[in-house]
Amino acid sequence: MLITESYVYRRTSMSSSENKRMSHDRLKPLYTACGVIAISLLVIFAAGCKKAQQAATAPPPEVMVMTIAQQNAPVSFDYVAQTQSSQQVNIQARVNGFLDRRVYTEGAIVKAGQVLFLMDKKPFQVQVNAAAAVLARQKAAMETARLNLERTKPLTAQNALSKKDLDDATGAFEASAAAVNQAKAQLETAQLNLSYCTIASPVNGITSAALQQDGTYINVLNSQLTTVSVLSPIWVNFSISEQEIQNYRNQVARKLIIPPPGDSYEVEIILVDGSVFPYKGHITFAAPLYNPQTGTFLLRVTLDNPDGILRPNQYVKVRLHGAVRPNAVLIPQRAVQQGAKGHLVWVVSKEGKAEPRPVAVGDWHGDDWFITEGLRQGEQVVVDGGLTLQPGVAVIAKPIAAKTSGTAQSHAVPNANPAHKSN
Repeated sequence: MLITESYVYRRTSMSSSENKRMSHDRLKPLYTACGVIAISLLVIFAAGCKKAQQAATAPPPEVMVMTIAQQNAPVSFDYVAQTQSSQQVNIQARVNGFLDRRVYTEGAIVKAGQVLFLMDKKPFQVQVNAAAAVLARQKAAMETARLNLERTKPLTAQNALSKKDLDDATGAFEASAAAVNQAKAQLETAQLNLSYCTIASPVNGITSAALQQDGTYINVLNSQLTTVSVLSPIWVNFSISEQEIQNYRNQVARKLIIPPPGDSYEVEIILVDGSVFPYKGHITFAAPLYNPQTGTFLLRVTLDNPDGILRPNQYVKVRLHGAVRPNAVLIPQRAVQQGAKGHLVWVVSKEGKAEPRPVAVGDWHGDDWFITEGLRQGEQVVVDGGLTLQPGVAVIAKPIAAKTSGTAQSHAVPNANPAHKSN
């Protein structure tokens, strides 16, 4: 309590000049801070004015533009497809017996007539020998009957023998002749069965694995031995949906696509590594009905495969050529931007200012896009430099280097009616 009173006494006993000095000392840091803030604001304001002055004096941005030129663009149609052998033959044993040995290399390409399997021939050779003996006996009997008939005829004419004797001799000869023919048929059957012991390929193709091993007894239950698949010509099957077919027909009706004469599309095959198969084909078959499980329509392409590069059940891509998109507008994909209301591009007006333009896009054309609505002949479209543009901004337009147009890759669909033309 004494300390507090002493402090109050000292404060009240100070002069007014001392009080002013103490107040100034306390406010001095505040004055210093306000000064620093004011200087900072002045610096920021000066920098902003400088930037605004620089922006006002900066030249217009440069953009790369292309001039719209409508042209007839070739269109291709790409689909995932699967190869199929044009003729797949099941190699069957025709007789019952023991399989002697396999004489081909599994998975190898074989020629027509090349031996694949051999069966044990001995039982069938015995049957041939027996049938040959029967035929020889019947021929001897027929020769005896012939001689007897020749002797009977003149004696009957001289009334030395009765008419019945002639009829008996004639009947015996004809019966022996029939027996000879029967023996010949039995011999041919035995020889045919013997020939079936040598099992050869009926076609040129690639073999599968052997289904039966050497020494197996072959009967009707296990008679299939292997399979030979023809490689050339080969079939390539692909399917298209009902929606795709309808889309294609609508584009043809609107003259957006002109199909080739007779709908004869030339088909090339794209392999899994992107390379193009050297032989081309044509659509040779269209399924008469839609697949009820998938709702798709099957088309078949036939093409030569002399080197056996394509194998059955291989996945490839088919590309159909021959259609044309008339008066097409093509621009690079990078020139198209996605806005809140759809696709748009920047167009340079006659006054040299950038203007946004909504467009309707179609199919792809390599790195380009078909534009179905929104652009006209002769307009300049910004290809590079459009990401920072604002409406009405003046720009310096420089033409982009032109490139040769390739074949368009479309998601449309060719006509479901094939040209029925093989490669």
